[in-house]
Amino acid sequence: MRYCYTKYLPSLIDELDMDDLMAKLSDLLLSSGFGDGGDPFDQGDRTMQALHDAILEALFNGGVLPPDLFEQLFGKAADGQDRSMQEQVDQLEQLVQQIIDRMKKSGYVTTPPDLDIARAERARGNGPREGEPGHVRFEVTDKALDFLGYRALRDLLGSSGHSSAGRHDTRDLSTGIEASGAPKPYEFGDTLNLDATATILNTVQRTGGPADVGYEDLMVARGEYQSSCATVLMLDCSHSMILYGEDRFTPAKRVAMALSHLIRTQFPGDTLHAVLFHDSAEEIPIRELGRVRVGPYYTNTREGLRVARRILERQRKDMRQIVMITDGKPSALTQPDGRIYKNPMGLDPFVIGETLREVAACAKSGIMINTFMLARDYDLVAFVRRVTAMCRGKAYFTTPYTLGEYVLMDYMDKKTRMVH
Repeated sequence: MRYCYTKYLPSLIDELDMDDLMAKLSDLLLSSGFGDGGDPFDQGDRTMQALHDAILEALFNGGVLPPDLFEQLFGKAADGQDRSMQEQVDQLEQLVQQIIDRMKKSGYVTTPPDLDIARAERARGNGPREGEPGHVRFEVTDKALDFLGYRALRDLLGSSGHSSAGRHDTRDLSTGIEASGAPKPYEFGDTLNLDATATILNTVQRTGGPADVGYEDLMVARGEYQSSCATVLMLDCSHSMILYGEDRFTPAKRVAMALSHLIRTQFPGDTLHAVLFHDSAEEIPIRELGRVRVGPYYTNTREGLRVARRILERQRKDMRQIVMITDGKPSALTQPDGRIYKNPMGLDPFVIGETLREVAACAKSGIMINTFMLARDYDLVAFVRRVTAMCRGKAYFTTPYTLGEYVLMDYMDKKTRMVH
């Protein structure tokens, strides 16, 4: 193989930590529609201009710009002369463009051409000039979402103390798993996981020497059975998740991606599915979690539970659970003819009754429902407590800032506790 060597030319971007910069850009890359003028389908935050502005914000207000690089950009030139304002702006723009190019080269973002928009702009005679971001859009890649899920998992576990991620432990002892209990005499049917020390000791005590090992001397090591778990993550993507001056959906997506990364790397025997519920409900691929935005306005909790239950009933796992993240009261219902019954006031007796019937169906199927609430309305708290009592689950009343710690610790602990 022939190699081509080129001269190394130092660049401003060499001084930056691209991983930290990507983490600072996560709010833009995982954007859920917050701040888009009330339109949950507005994609204006996915333009190259928005990416450009977010990089500038991360450099100056996110602590990503190192002091020595700041000095190179805004300090004196090599000859000791002060740089002009235009020179400083040009260097800063060059750095931002290098960052965008590095993100493209690393496979974090792509910029597919939008020929229809370009033609329309040219036809109107006001198309973007050469070099301007204009309407050029970018798409977040699977690699970027996987990296952000890893960073979210690392940050969330780090903020909740030293925890070791392992498998789900149970109280039952076996002879075929990793040894952690006292040895026992071998019985027919046990896995022949011999404890050599205990076996020889029995032989010596019985015969005075280790030469003649008998059936009655055999001792096997005992370990703990470790169970597998099937989880459906139910995300409320109704419009209330980005209203009232707070973005609740982006933190929920970040937690979902962290949980997905945790299961994929630490609990390979477990399964995770994602269900979105709004006016209706549907399952989405896990890899699409980071791209999801808020949808229609109502909260069809019953339909979300129904879709989740059907998914879990197909899973042959020791534990089956639904992790529901929501901030609103059930306010919609899918009727037998497919029409959506809606009541924007919430807690409609008809809607609540049908939703609780679905909760009872989940409990009958042995499915636990753990609810993570991002609101504290009195009537909503009462409804959640009733759901918890029916399915022997847990209720967590938390905030977008502490949501991740609660979800991940609950998944790894599996301890019975109530947090209010």
